[in-house]
Amino acid sequence: MMRRRTTLLTSCTALALALGATACGGGPVTAAGGDKALSGQTVTVAGVWSGTEQRNFQKVLDAFTEKTGAKTQFVSTGDNVSTVVGSKIEGGNAPDVVMVPQVGVLQQFAKQGWLKPLSPKTRQAVDANYASVWKDYGSVDGTLYGLYFKAAHKSTVWYSPDALAQAGVEPPKTYDEMLEAGRTVSDSGLAAFSVAGQDGWTLTDWFENIYLSQAGPEKYDALAAHELKWTDASVVEALTTLGKLFKDKQLIAGGQKGALNTDFPGSVEKVFGPKPEAGMVYEGDFVAGVAKDQFGKSIGEEADFFPFPAVGDGKAPVVSGGDAAVVLKDGRNQKAAQALLEYLATPEAAAVWAEAGGFLSPNRKLDLASYGDDVTRATAESLVKAGDSVRFDMSDQAPAAFGGTKGAGEWKLLQDFLRDPSDPKATAAKLEAAAAKAYRG
Repeated sequence: MMRRRTTLLTSCTALALALGATACGGGPVTAAGGDKALSGQTVTVAGVWSGTEQRNFQKVLDAFTEKTGAKTQFVSTGDNVSTVVGSKIEGGNAPDVVMVPQVGVLQQFAKQGWLKPLSPKTRQAVDANYASVWKDYGSVDGTLYGLYFKAAHKSTVWYSPDALAQAGVEPPKTYDEMLEAGRTVSDSGLAAFSVAGQDGWTLTDWFENIYLSQAGPEKYDALAAHELKWTDASVVEALTTLGKLFKDKQLIAGGQKGALNTDFPGSVEKVFGPKPEAGMVYEGDFVAGVAKDQFGKSIGEEADFFPFPAVGDGKAPVVSGGDAAVVLKDGRNQKAAQALLEYLATPEAAAVWAEAGGFLSPNRKLDLASYGDDVTRATAESLVKAGDSVRFDMSDQAPAAFGGTKGAGEWKLLQDFLRDPSDPKATAAKLEAAAAKAYRG
């Protein structure tokens, strides 16, 4: 899923840092035999990553091998993690560790009895190194199953500094200011926003940031758990706020029709590509990877971000996503699998990928100097400083039938709302009907 894609420059310095640091006793291996106590064992790790992300994660796995002697094998699942892992378990070929990209999938795995609780050493590291919200999202019924290794900051609005400078506007502090700045950008000749309406998940992210800021974290949590109905007045209010953007043809590149024909990479291209059509694009920190790698933009100079602004009287939201490492019960190498998670819980492991780029860590013990550029450093600092006010992507917490399926559930209904945002109340009713069905099933 493109929400997790981000690619930046690679560097070997973090690998050297991680190897040197973990060799001093910070790593997972305590058994007799020293640093190579797991020699001869192989840990199989499954995850959604491919391309640059997979190569950068392999650097982390290689550092683990150097430390412990255990070999690793990575299997890319594509986006259908639960289906692929389920079939491997049924076939007697379960991986040892899975990097799970959605809270809902982690909960599904736990409830199906597929997961082993994390070791005491990993639990201690999570308690010491992470805000408690990350422990909550990795736990099911009070048992910690998931270690969040990689995070996404999904409350960032990316912009062309040139476009805003030409329009004479500064990065806004409130949602209303953002729309007003957008109209000024539009008056200068570019559309304000590029919206990736072809990918329904981007629309859920728009909604979630508005809802978290406007309704507050308690209602956000209740809606995410479907303890609050989507017909609640707070949902209608957030849809009304979102609809102001959707129905303003001055603000959206290509209007509603153009947005519905634009996927996520295309939305970044419309701002940072060779023929810009818009000044701003909302999405997570991974926008930087596309702007840098596909369009050669210098992050911080030719592409920058401002935090998703506060809506009304609310606070600025911090919505996150992330990939959690879990250990499967049916894996063949339990000891080595738990040792890998103990290593992933260390700041040294996070430093390997942080310097390689395209990565944020929720581990607050990671030195921010490990990140390769100031903008990534700023997004990482914002995520860590948000502490327990961070809220995980709501659609990723939902059953996949509602929050994670192309052409169905929330994705499709918000696309329909983008097409015609005239009746927020009716859209809320349709969202509730779809949610009720999915949460029952």
